[in-house]
Formats: sequence, C-alpha cells, structure tokens
Amino acid sequence: MSSKGAKLAYRPIGLLSGIVAGAMSGAIFKQVWKKVAGEDDAPAALQSEYRMREVVLAAALQGAIFAATKAAVDRAGARGFTKLTGSWPGD
Repeated sequence: MSSKGAKLAYRPIGLLSGIVAGAMSGAIFKQVWKKVAGEDDAPAALQSEYRMREVVLAAALQGAIFAATKAAVDRAGARGFTKLTGSWPGD
C-alpha cells in the first residue's frame, strides 16, 4: 500500500481513535481531579469562586492528560493498522 493510500485508509480509524481518546481523557481527568483537589468537578474559567491559579492548573492538567491519552491511542491505532496492512499510516 502506498503511503498516500495508507493515510487515506487510516482516516476512519484516526477519527474513531480521536473520539475514544477524548472520552478516555475526560474520564481520566475527572478521576485525577477528584484525587488532587478533592472535588467532583474542575473549576471553569468563568467561575468567580476559584482563583486564577486553580483555573489555570486545572486547564493545564486537563490538556496534558488529553495530549498523553491521544498520543497513546493514536500510536496504538497506528501499530494495529500496520499489523493489518503492513503500512505505517503516518509516513
């Protein structure tokens, strides 16, 4: 399979893995936030009862968890795709 064909064939898998990564990272973040802050929900940017530091920390933690989860899910999807087709989808 050509590299262009592999990229095209991988698209549906990539889209699905993005959705899975988003759902997983949301659940992971919720559990981490409960342990770190002792609260069920992270502060939103427009909630006045939280300090700037808390809001920014929550957003940074959520972003880091999302990026790491997405990278892990994308990598696993690419490896599975390669095992099935013999072509790496990102090259």
